[in-house]
Amino acid sequence: MLRDVMPGTEEILNKETVTAYIGFDPTADSLHVGSLAQIMTLLHFQRCGHKPIALVGGATGMIGDPSGKKEERKLLTVEEIVYNESCIKKQLGKFLDFSSSNAAELVNNNDWFQDIRAISFLRDVGKYLTVNYLLSKGFVKDRLNQEQELSFTEFNYILMQAYDFLWLYENKNCKLQMGGSDQWGNITAGTELIRKKLRGNAYGLTCELITKSDGTKFGKTETGNVWLDASKTSPYQFYQFWMSITDEDAKKYIRIFTLFTKEEIELLEQKHNEAPHLRLLQKALGKDVTCRVHSEADYDASIEASEILFGEGTTDALKKLSENDLLAAFEGVPQVEVSKAELENGINVVDFFSDKTKIFPSKGEARKMIQAGGVSINKTKLRDIALSITKDSLLNGKYILAQKGKKNYYLVKAG
Repeated sequence: MLRDVMPGTEEILNKETVTAYIGFDPTADSLHVGSLAQIMTLLHFQRCGHKPIALVGGATGMIGDPSGKKEERKLLTVEEIVYNESCIKKQLGKFLDFSSSNAAELVNNNDWFQDIRAISFLRDVGKYLTVNYLLSKGFVKDRLNQEQELSFTEFNYILMQAYDFLWLYENKNCKLQMGGSDQWGNITAGTELIRKKLRGNAYGLTCELITKSDGTKFGKTETGNVWLDASKTSPYQFYQFWMSITDEDAKKYIRIFTLFTKEEIELLEQKHNEAPHLRLLQKALGKDVTCRVHSEADYDASIEASEILFGEGTTDALKKLSENDLLAAFEGVPQVEVSKAELENGINVVDFFSDKTKIFPSKGEARKMIQAGGVSINKTKLRDIALSITKDSLLNGKYILAQKGKKNYYLVKAG
């Protein structure tokens, strides 16, 4: 959803093939859902015939964008930045087309910043953007108004991003910078620098930020993020994020994060409105994004995990879950421990559910429930009170999923 657009932007997009860029600072080793919105902006832009550039901020990442921040970022080491760069480049490469006539490009601003001398930068860039102008920028005003510290390092971030735009304008014929709404100040600083130094016309546009349920933005240094890296947010958790959003957000997000046509979206909305409880919008959105960010196999595993969690699914499906997906699927479920050594010899099922795990307060109650078919291990119902639970029941070599009744799950960890 567009937020701010500089005058003349629409006209130039309709008149010619435009090269545009969005920057991604490597302040973490993964992008997140907020970043994905910007990636999709580049992707939609490319599908409309224009040329996208994804800029990885190897130089600006050494500072970290202060926009929208209430306090200064923790500075990362060069080694951390280089590692984060490599991770982000791999993620960006999954989405954009790097081989078509309007092929995407991936650039790193460290390539042009590493040889710039401080005096040259101050003469060639600093003289064109006045302190008065920089003080008018949103994050600067916010920090100063709230009497919070603003380091000279952070203050210069605007100059560095403005120079990125200038360099791309001169060397890549890049006339447009895009980003989230928190980037408007940085973007307009770039267009101002290009206007004053080169007497050129450059443009900018921003989109609404994707926010978390508490209203704060997704960011690489924030808590509660939904990451694109499966080791940080498992495919199951990723899929569940889309399944848990409201109908209102689903109608908005399906336009931002998918490549469905206008007709396909309107048909989905019609069917969703006829039976909202089926959550057809969320399911279509979750499938599309999970398959593209992860894989179809990860999507299938997420569906199996969902079915297990909500009372369906099979033992075989449960065994296929990775440890991350198993723990994600049963997050919040009570966890208890049993001795792995005792499992080697086998624990009688009645003792297992009573004395060892305390799932039942007494052996008598455990025995009665087992005989009635109300108890399961790893989604398999138990009826034989003489049965022994052994290490063969362990999932991922660590866990046993115990179930009492239809909805009471317990994750038993062998320690």
